[in-house]
Amino acid sequence: MSLPPIDAKFDTINDGAVRETGAALKPKHAATLIIVRTDGPQPRLLMGRRNHGHAFMPDKWVFPGGRVDRTDYDAPSASELSPDVAVRLEQDPRHPKPARLARALALAAVRETFEETGLLLATDAPERPGAGPWRPFLAQGALPDLAPLSFVARAITPPYRPRRFDARFFMAPAEALLSLDRRPDCGELDEIAWVDFKETMALDLPNITRFVVHEVGQRLAEAGRPAPFMRFLNGKRRLTHL
Repeated sequence: MSLPPIDAKFDTINDGAVRETGAALKPKHAATLIIVRTDGPQPRLLMGRRNHGHAFMPDKWVFPGGRVDRTDYDAPSASELSPDVAVRLEQDPRHPKPARLARALALAAVRETFEETGLLLATDAPERPGAGPWRPFLAQGALPDLAPLSFVARAITPPYRPRRFDARFFMAPAEALLSLDRRPDCGELDEIAWVDFKETMALDLPNITRFVVHEVGQRLAEAGRPAPFMRFLNGKRRLTHL
């Protein structure tokens, strides 16, 4: 089995903002969702462009995602993660209850995708009340659908960055969306687009996104491959697999 190559320039210290002083920040748990369409001649990925006013990665094209919210731990869902995905997510935990964190990560990815793109990875359900950021999602008459999610990669931001995330990347087929039509008045990204791999790699991407795009391409050809885990230990980049 061929493993994904590491770009020698992956997230070097001059690729972005650097922490000026103080100890390295503790990474915050975060989740990202890559939605793949296969209804055309080439697979296409859902990408979005961040607003130029954002302090973190302005103007970059990214997959929808964001930090885990406390409400993600108790949000309802129509289905649960597959056992294989759950087991992979629970490896090398930084949490006293890794199974609970695994579910929260998946729900965060689904919720953030709705908030940023207006698309629902969900099944129809009666409208119900929700807490905090889940209120708009559940008001759509939908429940998040976790069963279609596969685990693609994990990456922890280098310690010299002023913002750090322990991000898990999920993938799901576009057929699992409630609709390809965006919900009105939803979507935080400046622009979203379905782009094939060649078009994606030509966009202004963060280094980790470029790395994960390559991994998604490999995974479409080899679904059971292990998920790469990129992090920095003792000042050096380390790649393992989960």
